[in-house]
Amino acid sequence: MIRELLVLSAFLVPFLAPAAEPQPLPRAHAHNDYEHPRPLFDALACGFCSVEADIWLRQDRLLVGHTPRDLKPQRTLEKLYLEPLRQRAKANGGKIYRNGPEFYLLIDIKSDAQETYAALTKVLEQYADILTVIRDGRVQTQAVTVVISGNRDIATLRQQAVRYAMIDGRPSDLEGDAPNHLIPWISQSWRILFRWDGTGEMPAAERTKLQDLVTKAHKQGRKVRLWATPEKETVWKELLAAGVDFINTDQLPQLEKFLRANP
Repeated sequence: MIRELLVLSAFLVPFLAPAAEPQPLPRAHAHNDYEHPRPLFDALACGFCSVEADIWLRQDRLLVGHTPRDLKPQRTLEKLYLEPLRQRAKANGGKIYRNGPEFYLLIDIKSDAQETYAALTKVLEQYADILTVIRDGRVQTQAVTVVISGNRDIATLRQQAVRYAMIDGRPSDLEGDAPNHLIPWISQSWRILFRWDGTGEMPAAERTKLQDLVTKAHKQGRKVRLWATPEKETVWKELLAAGVDFINTDQLPQLEKFLRANP
């Protein structure tokens, strides 16, 4: 009987053992991450290093969802993202991926900019142990860096001596003088800048326009993200070739497969 149990246990161990942590993909960004069956965890399982959550302020709670009708009381920013990220950072020695790169949480504010950011600031302060902090212009990078998009209370963020968030900028910000610890990202809709949908060759003029945008942002120490990009490998290849820092997708496994095949 003992021998049979030993044989059975040897057979089961590979199935009971936890799956190995995926190699992180610094350029993979999960657009509207909360719409996946397992918010945050599906992206982490694919090695993504950036996820996006839309938030609304409702009765002093930050609820996650794309539209008001999507909101549910139990789907808070803390429950879906901040608390799981804290637990993972604790388990991984202060990183979301053990010995891995910086992880980004892009928070897209859908409700009033000032009221929502005021409430968000109070929440983020409770997670100071894992969040990148900016004190008087000096950045202390930790497990998770928060970037604010959507309805951005830029004036308040600019004035804060201590803050736990940065701003998702726009191409026009490349003409300004904002420091990159305030605006580390430059984002824009693909459809505003380009007409190519991934069919055939990318027009030379549009390829040059893309490369110029990336070059200008990188010279200022800022990263580039484009949303509403066509979900096609032809487009992803152009984004990689141009040096775009974050490839935006709703198709997590497909982008993971592509990036691992094109390191």
